[in-house]
Amino acid sequence: MKPKRLLSLSTLWMALVYLFLYLPIVVLVVYSFNDSRMVTLWGGWTLRWYFETVHDEAVLSSLWLSLKVALATASASIVLGTFAAFALTRYQRFWGKGMLNLFINIPLVMPTVVIALALLLFFVTVQDVLGFPQKGFFTIFIGHTMMCVSYAAVVIQSRLKEMDRSVEEAAMDLGARPLQVFMLVTLPAISQALVSAWLLTFSLSLDEVVISAFLSGPGATTLPVVIFSRARLGLNPEINVIGAVTVYLVIVAVVASSLWMARRERRRAQESAAAYRQEMELQAGA
Repeated sequence: MKPKRLLSLSTLWMALVYLFLYLPIVVLVVYSFNDSRMVTLWGGWTLRWYFETVHDEAVLSSLWLSLKVALATASASIVLGTFAAFALTRYQRFWGKGMLNLFINIPLVMPTVVIALALLLFFVTVQDVLGFPQKGFFTIFIGHTMMCVSYAAVVIQSRLKEMDRSVEEAAMDLGARPLQVFMLVTLPAISQALVSAWLLTFSLSLDEVVISAFLSGPGATTLPVVIFSRARLGLNPEINVIGAVTVYLVIVAVVASSLWMARRERRRAQESAAAYRQEMELQAGA
């Protein structure tokens, strides 16, 4: 088979794959502007469902709770995940290393409903004994963090394994203490992995339904649970609007993070090139 024909077939196959993946999202965005209350019937273009969604108190309160939980979960996950990944990659032997590695990997393979049920039983037992915590922000945050720490640790651990340790050793040879090496050398070197882990855990927390449904309380319901509850009663134009707005936000976040990473990579390449030229000039002068 000729190379041009192979290229055309691969291009066609890629186009079909992208069509299969993104056509439902395009349809969702288009139907968010549908003027008909029957979401399966097209009634023209309108923005009224966007205005009605903006004034929906249940949607706004659940969105605010979801954002707070996702921000707290992502921040806590990268901190705990960084410590766990650093311990697993930088220390060859310590007591409990195998157990820590096991605990990191368990949430990746365990069904979410099992985790949610276990957390629900745990919090109910603690509440019966201590009277705290009430189901709401705190319980949802703990449940999401328990799940997301594993993903953050895996992402950061893979970057730490690829990192050149000679840079850390050189810093220690120059008199830097371990904490200074970690803060001034290691963290900047894995900054892209930290950003990736933060975005991943933020998305996972914002999208989580099962754990949120088990750990939500009266007046404290996340947006995915509200969407799921309304979808069970039938398709609603406001659900399309919520999905479309989520798509807009994801696109903006992905584009912004890509631009930031590309700019950082160009700056790093320029700094490396400048350092190389300076080194060559010193060698030529010597």
